[in-house]
Formats: sequence, structure tokens, C-alpha cells
Amino acid sequence: MITQWVIQILVALLAFGIIIFIHELGHFIVAKSVGITVHEFALGMGPRLFSFRRGETVYSLRLVPIGGFTQMEGEDEESSDAGSFGKKKVWQRILVVVAGAAMNILLGFFILLGLSIGEDGLSSTTIARFSEGAVSSEMLMEGDRITHVNGQRVRIGNDLIFEMLRDGDGVIDFGVVRDEEPVQLKGVVFNTRKAQDGTNLVTLDFKVYAVTKTPLNVLKYAWYWTAGTVREVWVSFLDLITGKYGLSQLSGPVGVTSAIGEATGMGLSSLLSLVALITINIGVFNLLPAPALDGGRLVFLLIEAIFRRKVPPKYEAYVHAAGLVALFGLMLIVTVGDIARLL
Repeated sequence: MITQWVIQILVALLAFGIIIFIHELGHFIVAKSVGITVHEFALGMGPRLFSFRRGETVYSLRLVPIGGFTQMEGEDEESSDAGSFGKKKVWQRILVVVAGAAMNILLGFFILLGLSIGEDGLSSTTIARFSEGAVSSEMLMEGDRITHVNGQRVRIGNDLIFEMLRDGDGVIDFGVVRDEEPVQLKGVVFNTRKAQDGTNLVTLDFKVYAVTKTPLNVLKYAWYWTAGTVREVWVSFLDLITGKYGLSQLSGPVGVTSAIGEATGMGLSSLLSLVALITINIGVFNLLPAPALDGGRLVFLLIEAIFRRKVPPKYEAYVHAAGLVALFGLMLIVTVGDIARLL
């Protein structure tokens, strides 16, 4: 049992390490490409365990295996150095800021592309058959190609499942193509069940066809899967803000590590699916317009681009420092909840 826990923790640390490395690598590559001086490229936080210098940059591995950073000249303070962050054009700084999140999402795409290539078939949105006693068969039919769920466009099976599971009352509006004609179906009824957290979940009572793979539709499928996952993260965040989901349903590093451990036991495909979800989640979350996140820095750069004036770095630093404190507070609350659920 202890050995299993150790393996799960090591797998989680490796997954987090790769995700963080890719994120920081995005900042690093773009910063270097536009001539910004990078003092340190670090994986992990805390004291240095190992480091070496190449040119102007120190490459280091640090003690705490969560987090990382790309330390650029003039990123958080005024600097007269020609290679400082603040001396570059605003569009160049915007590229540097968004590069980390873009790399996370790109990593997710390549993982999902690999999973798509490995699948026997790609899930469509066309109904193949119904489960025994399926109540939805009163309105839906075999051969219906579902195009919309509650007004939202769906392109692959993952989109379909996500939109149906978001519905809480088991009464769903569908747009389908039936006999090559678009049909609107209002109020299709499904059975529901209670989840452990008390929310209602729709019981999926039909199966969809698998699509035969070709190089083109595998690429399209991976693209739609990635784009759908990005949307799922945004929608889930908005659901949290609007109160549809409670703070208790958030997971932090402890909960994610536990989930990675469970996925490890379910096989490589499940583990990679979860890692893809996490890296895309981190990419999207980092672009939220909140202090201390890349999205918060992006807001200040957009203000500068619009008004042709920089916000004084010291005031921006104050905002990010306050945001960092709030972020750590949120992580503490979520982590306590994760531990409570494990116990």
C-alpha cells in the first residue's frame, strides 16, 4: 500500500513537473526570441538543488517540486537595460506573457492527438442504440446526429457528454439532423441520479457510433477535443462564480495528486487524459484576468496598449502581491477541503 502511494505521488510530481516545465519554457523561448535578458530559468521553488549557467541565464532545479519561474530583467521593476522586459514593444511583452498558457494548451492538444491516434474509433454524436428502458427514446431516434444540446453546438462525443451532464433537471433541448433534415426537439426527458456531492446527474441512456479514423479526421477530432476542453474549463469556472458549483467542489494539488493516482491505476490512457485536462486547465486558468496570474499581467499590458501609457511598475507589483496572497489563501482553503475528503 505504501509503495503504491509512493508511486502515485512520484507520477503526480512528474506530471506536474512536465506541465510546469512546458509553461515556463513558453515564457523562456519567446522572451529569448525578442531579446529579453533571462537571469534564471527554474523548475520548482525554494532553495536550489542543482544549477548551471549558460551565457546570461542560470538553469536551476529547486527543492519544492511544485511551481517554477522565468526571471526576466525588468519584469517587476524599472530597468534601463536594453534587454529588460519593460523596454520591449508592448506586443512583444504580450506574446511573452501568453506564451506559457499557449504552451500548456498545445501540450494538451498533442496528448489528445496521441490518444485519438490510439483509439479504435472516434466517438461521434450520432445515436447508435438505446439502453433498455431508455426514456429519451420517446423523442430521440437511432440515427439522429445530435448537433446542439440546450442551444450549445456539439461536434464530438466529449462535447455531448459534457453538455448533458451540466443539465440538472433531466429535461434537455436537442438539435438533431434526422433523415438529412434539421429537427428541434424540446424537452427530451432523461432519468437523473444524485451524485455524492448532492448534484443531479443525467443518466446517459444511449450509445453513439464510432467514426472510422483517417489522418484528417483524427486531427480534427483532437482539435475539437482540445477546444471543447478549453470551453469546459471556462464554463466550469463561470458555473463556480455563479454559484452552480460550490467551493467545496474545487480540487487543489492534494486532490489532483489523488486523482492522478487513481488514473494511474486505471491505465496509461486514463492518466494521459487527466494530464491533458490538467495542463489545459492550467493554461486557461493562467489567462484569467486576476492579479498574480499571466492574465492579470496581460490586463496591464492591454491598458498600456490602449492608453499608450504604462501603469507604474510599483503599483502593478502591489496589485500582483495582493493577488498572490489571495491565491495562496484560496489554495489553502481548497487543500484543507481535499484533505478532509481523503480522510
